[in-house]
Amino acid sequence: MPVTVIIPTLNEESWIAGAVESGFTAGAAEVIVVDGGSTDRTARFATAAGARMLLSDAMRARQLNRGAEAAVNSDLIFLHADSRLPGKSALSVERALATKYVFGGFRLRFLEADPRLRLAEKMINLRTAITRAPWGDQGQFIRRDTLLASGGFREIPIMEDYEMAVRMKHSGRTRILPMEIATSGRRFLQKGLLRTAATNWSIVWRYRSGVDPEKLARAYRE
Repeated sequence: MPVTVIIPTLNEESWIAGAVESGFTAGAAEVIVVDGGSTDRTARFATAAGARMLLSDAMRARQLNRGAEAAVNSDLIFLHADSRLPGKSALSVERALATKYVFGGFRLRFLEADPRLRLAEKMINLRTAITRAPWGDQGQFIRRDTLLASGGFREIPIMEDYEMAVRMKHSGRTRILPMEIATSGRRFLQKGLLRTAATNWSIVWRYRSGVDPEKLARAYRE
């Protein structure tokens, strides 16, 4: 089944062309960029790279759902603007979703050469190997009909990717492809490895404890 890659954006002019190009290099038949109101040249660069542009509210969950509803293909990959899919990976996604798997993602590596990020990669890939629940920066993939039948991404300001991964894990088998998606470690480098990891896990724990996602989103941005 052909694949559509969906990329939510907000002021990502430095990254978006590479993300779109990686979708086509991966073998996607369609790349959709769903923009949340960028004031830079994101839309121009995305269109020039061959993407189909859609507009949405500036909430990533709504952007993801808008892209899924508009997609013309049966298999979907959700890609962050600062991430790059591995070459020819669309076929691996198609094969996984054509068999016994309902959801999945990729192993992760960071684009930057900073040695601190090698530890972060290992931590993330170990977590994913144990939980079988890949997060949004790992190129989550799913069949379009499965996603829409489940109600799509929960429209909350943060944790929509985590919530989807856990929900899909409970509904069927998930697959972590051995191929590596490359993504930027800019947040780890800006805020520090330990601080970023601690913040991420604190938000996960608080979300599972029932804390309002609006409150968690504010804490994450701070």
